Amino acid sequence: MQQTTNTILMIRPINFRMNEQTAVNNYYQKILDNVLPQTVNAKAQQEFDAYVEKLRNVGVHVIVVNDTEEFDTPDAVFPNNWVSFHENGDVGLYPMFAENRRLERSEDVLEAVEEDGFVINNIVDYTDAEEENVFLEGTGSILLDRANRKAYCALSPRADEDLFIEFCEDFEYLPIIFTANQTVNGERKAIYHTNVMMCLGETFAVICLSSIDDKKERRNVMDHLKQDGKEIIDITEAQVNNFAGNMLQVRGANDERYLVMSAAAYNSLTTDQVKRLEKHTKILSSSLDTIEACGGGSARCMMAEVFLPKN
Repeated sequence: MQQTTNTILMIRPINFRMNEQTAVNNYYQKILDNVLPQTVNAKAQQEFDAYVEKLRNVGVHVIVVNDTEEFDTPDAVFPNNWVSFHENGDVGLYPMFAENRRLERSEDVLEAVEEDGFVINNIVDYTDAEEENVFLEGTGSILLDRANRKAYCALSPRADEDLFIEFCEDFEYLPIIFTANQTVNGERKAIYHTNVMMCLGETFAVICLSSIDDKKERRNVMDHLKQDGKEIIDITEAQVNNFAGNMLQVRGANDERYLVMSAAAYNSLTTDQVKRLEKHTKILSSSLDTIEACGGGSARCMMAEVFLPKN
C-alpha cells in the first residue's frame, strides 16, 4: 500500500466566503472586515489557481472540477471532507456537520474522476448518519496511515467514535482514537478536524502533541508513530493556528515526494523543523491567506487524494 499519490482532486471555488454554519465549532475562521464578498471569492480563486499551478509544475496530476452555481456551497474548496478514494476502487462518502456542506457531494465530481481514467468499483456511503446528527468528515476527521493500516482520529462534534470504528472495520484499519484540544477564550475545546493538528508522511509525522491533553492518549499516539518508524516533528498550538498541521505529502514527477503546505504554515516553522522535514521530503508552499482566514482550512483540506486503480 502506498502512503502517497500522484493524483489529487481539487474543487475550484465559485461562491467562497466564511461559512457561518461551520464557524460554530471551527475556531480558525475569521470575518474579513470591510472586504466585499466578491473580492473574497476572487482572492480565493487566485490563491486556488496559483496553488494548482505550483502542484502541476512539480508533476502532481491535479483533477480540477469547478464548483457549481446551483447550490450555496461556500466550502466546496475543501472536498476531502465528503469523499475519499481507495486503492481497491472503493469511494467513501461522509456525513457532514454543516447542512450547506452536504450539498457539496456530487455525482459530477465522481464522474470527472472516472473520466480521468480511474475505476470506481463500490461506494461506501455513511451519509445516512446525518439523520441521527452523527458526523465523520472524511480525511479531515480521519488520518490514514495506508501503509501500516492504521487510522488516527481526534474525536470532536465532527468525528463520531462509533462511526469511525465502523469505517475502520469496513476499510480494515486499526483505529487510534484520542481527543485534541485548542484554547479558545481560555477554555480547552475540541479541535474540529484531526488534519489540522496532525499530518502523516511516509517516514515522518507532524503533530501538535500538546493538544492531546490526556497523557495516556498522547503516549499511545506516539507509540504507534514510533512503532511504524516515523520521525515525530512536534509543533506548537501557535503553529497549528498557522495551519502547520494541515499539510499533505504527495508525489511529483520522477516519484519525487513533496510536502505541501500554505505559506503561513511554512513561515511559522522553525529552521530546525524545516531541516528535519527536508531530510524526508521536499517542501512546496503557496499563499492561501484568504482561504485560511474565511474557510478555517488550508492546503491539506483542499486536496482529495485519488488512490483508485487506473482503467
